[in-house]
Amino acid sequence: MEAVRRRSFGWPTMAVVLTCALLVMLPQVYSIRYIVGSRFGWTNSVNYTNWAKDKHFYNGDWLFFVYDRNQMNVLELNKTDYESCNTDHPLHNWTTGAGRDVVPLNVTKTYYFASGKGYCYGGMKVAIHVEKAPPPPKAAPVRSSSTNLLNSFKAQIMIPALFATAAVWDAFLLLW
Repeated sequence: MEAVRRRSFGWPTMAVVLTCALLVMLPQVYSIRYIVGSRFGWTNSVNYTNWAKDKHFYNGDWLFFVYDRNQMNVLELNKTDYESCNTDHPLHNWTTGAGRDVVPLNVTKTYYFASGKGYCYGGMKVAIHVEKAPPPPKAAPVRSSSTNLLNSFKAQIMIPALFATAAVWDAFLLLW
């Protein structure tokens, strides 16, 4: 009987796989999921203009609409239909039927959302301006001081001297 050899993945392969996984997940780390209307959700008793005015929405963020699925819905409209509460021809119907709808903000533009069935006239509408994400913050400059000189001394003199001493000691033990 011939032995079957199994090929196992070594640590270099696993390192490449983990690095790729981290690179894929990195954009998601910085995105934010906003619950529309905060603790009140998507309902007719919230001023959504006030809710959105202090927030910065960036490309890659998400909106999470929580509402009564038997009464309301989530429709994306153009600006004209949004202003007149005309929900007859939405650009997109985000309603899934569960009352828990997630909308990815993946285009830099102004999104216009409203609820149909007459709720738009009661104020169930929100305009979300999505911006390009800001660049990451720059690192603060390193200040020079005497502690840096000490650290430099440790790194350039002490650590190599320690390794050299250990090597001499190992050689001494081998000869004895």
